[in-house]
Amino acid sequence: MNQTTALPGLLLMAAAASVSASAAADPGAAGAFADLDAIDRQVAAFTGAAAGEEGGAATPVDRRLRLQPCRSVVSLAWRTATQDSVVVHCGDAGGWRLFVPVRRAGPVASASSTWAVRRGDAVAISVEGEGFSVSQPGEALEGGAVGAWIRVRTAAVGKGFGGARGEEMRALIVRPGLVSLPLP
Repeated sequence: MNQTTALPGLLLMAAAASVSASAAADPGAAGAFADLDAIDRQVAAFTGAAAGEEGGAATPVDRRLRLQPCRSVVSLAWRTATQDSVVVHCGDAGGWRLFVPVRRAGPVASASSTWAVRRGDAVAISVEGEGFSVSQPGEALEGGAVGAWIRVRTAAVGKGFGGARGEEMRALIVRPGLVSLPLP
């Protein structure tokens, strides 16, 4: 083998070694972060429309994001019943969650026609964890559709004039009459 044919091969090998060494030394190098193009494709498959199209993501996922790679299943779900955004969630311990807005067309249906809970409704406030579930009565301080976050208050402690007001908090509407406080 002469030197002129060996030189391009050596340069290619040196460049490849340099790239792999810099990737190992730099945690921000390729492969160290989640594939944002893959997330865009998953959102498009979930919504049935490409980014920028009616019914699809309003814009692609921001390319400045540096998300850890997800080693388990990435789940997608509508954020609310009005399907105004998609929640993309990495199931890893300490995983990330993205809210991707969806491009809507025309006027949105009246919010009051799709509400599952209205202000003043009696609700069950549920807290669920691995292997347990606890609930207590409460009152909705706001109305909303299934999947919406609203303010609620636990039922008053005691009766009559001196009864203390319950604690106010934000909860997720699961179904009519039931709200939940998800644990991290």
